Amino acid sequence: MEKQKETKQKPEEIKKEVLIEKTESKLKKSKTSKIIEQDTKDSSNPNQKEKIENIKIDEKEIEKDIKKANEEVKEATKDITKGKIEERISKDSFDIDSWNPQTGLGKQVKNKEIVDIDKILDQGLNILEPEIVDALIPNLEKDLLLIGQSKGKFGGGQRRVFKQTQKKTPEGNKPRFASYAVIGNKNGYVGTGYGKAKETVPSREKSFRNAKLNLIKIKRGCGSWQCNCKTPHSIPFEVEGKCSSVKIKLIPAPKGTGLCVESSCAKILELAGIQDVWSRSFGQTKSKINLIKACLKALRKLSTTKVKPHDVEALGIKEGLLE
Repeated sequence: MEKQKETKQKPEEIKKEVLIEKTESKLKKSKTSKIIEQDTKDSSNPNQKEKIENIKIDEKEIEKDIKKANEEVKEATKDITKGKIEERISKDSFDIDSWNPQTGLGKQVKNKEIVDIDKILDQGLNILEPEIVDALIPNLEKDLLLIGQSKGKFGGGQRRVFKQTQKKTPEGNKPRFASYAVIGNKNGYVGTGYGKAKETVPSREKSFRNAKLNLIKIKRGCGSWQCNCKTPHSIPFEVEGKCSSVKIKLIPAPKGTGLCVESSCAKILELAGIQDVWSRSFGQTKSKINLIKACLKALRKLSTTKVKPHDVEALGIKEGLLE
C-alpha cells in the first residue's frame, strides 16, 4: 500500500513544481517589464539596447525551461504507469527458485525430472499445487467469466464478474462473493475453477488457483464436411455436455466461421485454441455456472472418446500442444 501511495504522489509533486516554476517565471516577466520601462525612461544610459536584448533572451530561455518541465511531467507519468505494469508482470511471473514444493510431484518438477505437462496429464496424476502448472506452462492467459449480476433500480441487470449472495443473521447480512476463472495457453490446454470467499480478492485468487489444478488437454481437428482442410482449427467431431437442465452441443465448423456460442463458453474455447465452432444449447441457459460446466464436460469428451487411426489422419486430429 505504501508503494502505491508513493506512486500516486509522484506526478502531483512534479505538477506542483511546474506550477511553482510558472509563477516564478511570471514574476520574472513582470520584473523584466518594469526594468524595460525604467531603462526607456533613462535615456542617459548608453548600454540600454544591450540590456533589453539580454532580457528578451532570458525570457525565451525561461519559456524553453517551462516547456521542458511540461515534457518531463508527461514522461514521469508514463514512467509511473510503466512501473505499475512492470510490478504487475513481476507479481504474475513465477520464480521457480523461491518455490518450496510440498508434494512429491512438485519436487520432481522443481528438480526437472518432469519437464512436460503431458506426462502428468496422460498418467492421470492429481495436480495439488498450482506452481506445477506455472513451471511447466509459463505463457498461460487467464480471465474471469461473467457469472454475476449487478444490483440497483437503474443500473441493475448488467453482467458482473462476481456473484454476490447474502445470509440473513441476527447480527445482520453476511455477503459472500463467488467467481469463475478460466486459464489457457490458446494451444490445447484449458482449465476452469470456482472460488468463493467473504471478499472479492480472495475469491478471485481461489478461482485462479482451482483453474490451474483443473487443467485439461483437448483434441482439435477439422470435422466439418464443408472444409476438409485437415488443420486443427475446430473440433474433430460433435460433442455434447449436460449439467442440470442445461445441455450444449458443440459442432465442427469450417474455417472463418468463428465461435458461434455464448460469450462465456466462447472465452473457454478461445483459450483452449479452438477458432471455429457451431453450437446448440437447451434448458435454462441463464444459469451461467451450469452452462460453463456443461461446456467443460463437452470438451472433456473430446479426449475421452476413442478414435480409429484412419479417422485421426482424415480429420487432422491433434492433441495438446502444437509445434
